[in-house]
Amino acid sequence: MGVTLDLKRVSKSAPQKPNLSGLTRKGLVETLIAADVVRADKAKMRANQLWRWIHHYGVTDFDAMTDVAKETRAAIAERFSLARPEVVERQVSRDGTRKWLIRMAPGIEVETVYIPDVGRAGALCVSSQVGCTLNCTFCHTGTQALVRNLTAAEIVAQVQIARDDLEEWPSPKEDRRLSNIVFMGMGEPLYNLGNVADAIDIIADNEGIAISRRRITVSTSGVVPELEALGTRTQAMLAISLHATNDTLRNELVPLNKKYPIAELMAGIRAYPGLSNARRVTFEYVMLKGVNDSPAEARALVNLLKGVPAKINLIPFNPWPGSSYQCSDWGAIEAFAAILNRAGYASPIRTPRGRDILAACGQLKSESEKMRASERRKLEAAAE
Repeated sequence: MGVTLDLKRVSKSAPQKPNLSGLTRKGLVETLIAADVVRADKAKMRANQLWRWIHHYGVTDFDAMTDVAKETRAAIAERFSLARPEVVERQVSRDGTRKWLIRMAPGIEVETVYIPDVGRAGALCVSSQVGCTLNCTFCHTGTQALVRNLTAAEIVAQVQIARDDLEEWPSPKEDRRLSNIVFMGMGEPLYNLGNVADAIDIIADNEGIAISRRRITVSTSGVVPELEALGTRTQAMLAISLHATNDTLRNELVPLNKKYPIAELMAGIRAYPGLSNARRVTFEYVMLKGVNDSPAEARALVNLLKGVPAKINLIPFNPWPGSSYQCSDWGAIEAFAAILNRAGYASPIRTPRGRDILAACGQLKSESEKMRASERRKLEAAAE
């Protein structure tokens, strides 16, 4: 059983003032000038000071900004906020995975997951939307209707909350526990590309959170028209939620395929800016028993990816309440991986993490759409 704890460091109500945390450097300068809280000729210098306090030191109180004049701090604090969203619930898995249910505003909740020992040190799986429109049949998030896109501030806030909890302020240069960001949480990032791109600019800035763009991965189910813009605008690493090698099966598993079929998707991937052996595409392939896990499917995958610098993450299916799918047998997954390996593709089998707290791949769904975990446990205890 995962451990549920309260996290006390965050505000208990959604901030009413505009939050500066989601502004790019340019946006921060323009906002300070427009609000008439600093002189135009001083705005860039003042924005640089604020930027370092917000994104390097992680402060949430303007009074902590000791190199900013007291009168200026007061004027900025009167107009703006640095408050974190409310953490409704924090859970810790047996394997060390952490999951936060974050309330951005009334009725606006997302889940964010920290997975230790992934990437260089640990990866944060962030959400880009509340809910999802894609209805992938194996994904729990897909059963929740889209509520809205997250703002850049709300995306960045997920990173800030994780770093609060990991005690990683100021931004560490070495031995950081949070080294990678993956846009693999709730939602389709390419349907919110503007806010995702702004958030990546903020997260990757060397004078702030300073996570390299090569350690930021954006996963898409295949919104082909936005692929070129994603690569050009963000220089992020690309991951494709693939899961099938033919249109008939992918239409069933990933309905977006009906709009952008596999041939069109692969053409878009081959044209992705910066694609090379040093910047390979990651193909995500969830292993579904008797559905897509045969040796014939493995050989078809090899043929499909021919000539594309790629690695393949094989993901054992993570069950969720109401799902009709089962995870492939371990022997079938290993046989599938062996075929890919012999063809020269790195194909690690992803170890399921956080299953006991529904934090594993495909299990995220905001608590506004389901019973509170604490209430569920009480009912289970009462029934025993």
